[in-house]
Amino acid sequence: MNTRKDIRNVAIIAHVDHGKTTVVDSLLKYAGQFKVKQDEAQEAVLDSNPIERERGITILAKCTSVKYKDYTVNIVDTPGHADFGSEVERVLKMVDGAILMVDAVEGPMPQTRFVLRKALALGLRPIVVVNKMDRENARPSAVVDEVFELFMELGADDKQLDFPILYASGREGWASDKMEERGTDIKPLFDAIIKYVPEPEADETKPLQMQVTMLDYNNFLGHIGIGRILNGSVSKGDSVVLLKNRGGSVPAKAVKIEKFLGLGKTETESAKAGDIVAISGLEGVDVGDTVCHPDNPVPLPPLSIDEPTISMDFFVNDSPFAGREGKFLTSRHLKARLEKEAQTNVGLKVEQLEGEGRFKVSGRGELHLTILIENMRREGFELAVSSPEVIYKEENGKILEPMEYLILDITSDMQGAVFELVGTRGAKLENMVSEGENRLRLEYVIPSRALIGFKNEFLTSTRGKGIMHHSFYGYYPKVDVPPLRSNGVFIAKEAGETTAYAINSLQDGGQLFVGPGVKVYEGMIVGQNSRDNDLVVNPNKTKRLSNMRSKAADDALLLTPPRIMSLEQAIEYIAPDELVEITPTSIRLRKKILNIHERRRANRKEEGEGEE
Repeated sequence: MNTRKDIRNVAIIAHVDHGKTTVVDSLLKYAGQFKVKQDEAQEAVLDSNPIERERGITILAKCTSVKYKDYTVNIVDTPGHADFGSEVERVLKMVDGAILMVDAVEGPMPQTRFVLRKALALGLRPIVVVNKMDRENARPSAVVDEVFELFMELGADDKQLDFPILYASGREGWASDKMEERGTDIKPLFDAIIKYVPEPEADETKPLQMQVTMLDYNNFLGHIGIGRILNGSVSKGDSVVLLKNRGGSVPAKAVKIEKFLGLGKTETESAKAGDIVAISGLEGVDVGDTVCHPDNPVPLPPLSIDEPTISMDFFVNDSPFAGREGKFLTSRHLKARLEKEAQTNVGLKVEQLEGEGRFKVSGRGELHLTILIENMRREGFELAVSSPEVIYKEENGKILEPMEYLILDITSDMQGAVFELVGTRGAKLENMVSEGENRLRLEYVIPSRALIGFKNEFLTSTRGKGIMHHSFYGYYPKVDVPPLRSNGVFIAKEAGETTAYAINSLQDGGQLFVGPGVKVYEGMIVGQNSRDNDLVVNPNKTKRLSNMRSKAADDALLLTPPRIMSLEQAIEYIAPDELVEITPTSIRLRKKILNIHERRRANRKEEGEGEE
């Protein structure tokens, strides 16, 4: 078996916010790949996407490479959220080892289980790093025990169970192999990578074979395939053949070859087995395709990619306010943007629906789709989206639906309210653990659709003190879940500008989403009714003028602040007959059919068809 002794390929896997990207920062800094002054301007340097920096999560897997002693260490930072699981799965195929990062206070969490399961299934032997040792209530020995139990639970073999352990603080930039000793720098982690991560199997004498595990796109160079060369070598300008994941082959040319170095890429004339490279000029390349030598086209085993579990309909914005705030409005713009996203975002599927400007976009979860919408919004797009729907499967005559593994961390006094909330959503309690004097950890299996809108209600029930995490669990028989929104909405009767007088009279009957002086249109949702029926209201009504002076009475109006929703909250809130209108500056809720008479006609027609 031939190997490359000078290379180590390793992925960093962990739950969201357990410090992967911060530890990568420390490794880069130690290897001299960026200066401290630069780092002061931005922490988590690999989180290059603005949304990643704002939310503190990694969305896209990223490669970086550093020189340590005589070795090239290729490090891949992976997302921790299950919605981006398709990224994790593919990235682990490129590496020979993994660093499993676990928070010294929180211990293993749902996504830790999710990413570790994938690593163990591929036969990797992880190095466990107990991170955030600088935190006040760090409990490293208990966390190591929990990690060992998790390995056992997930069916790790004897070699995987004998995992090396390090203790670290990514923020302070140190690692140590002794629990009670604070390290001075991150060097012990580099040494562990060299010692425990196997050398990559590679034979450069064989014909070229490279599986594409990540995609990129460049306006000048076209499609870029990123992956690890398993066998052979490739030089700039070489003719290659793409063996498609679904069968068939396409001739291509290696226009440009780049290796990763620090925070960027560096162009190289050639690359050989064991290297992780980006090859430009592979027109029509997909994840899972094998890049081969034309004389010896032998495909590598196909990659299995997690199927989407949730879909949403994207529409061209046709509200009366369309075109006022965005730059890209037409069906052509929307189609081109979604198709471009589908080229690099592998977990995403886009299909055009009947009618002009309607697309069905399917993804791995709500977060997966809302990140795309937020990016489009920042780019200047205007669009409307429907409520999320789960994607069902049929097997042996049974309808199956996606389920999630949900972990709730709450204080004991909130137990009753949380049990009641979860009980109405078809959840099944799997485990209940007491943590400390007054904290409980509840573990449930719950339908994915029951989690739509759950977060807000959970935070309200726990007065903001509850912590929740969930990850995809699998497809199971469909369960009954009652309608998740029990309240109707206030719908604006006509276009105009809201007034304090009208809002004051409406606020006793529900909760308003708009304040005074806001422009609204017919069919726009302006609030939530305290009852279960929709109500058409006039939020623009002005006070009738009379010869009686009542200035003091006008001044005395006490208005409750409106409920302002974020993009995620708005998408979770809407019913199937409603849309969220999204522009670069506004988020509005509206009915699909704006006119009240047309809406009633459509409802009557639906009821008639239902009776038949």
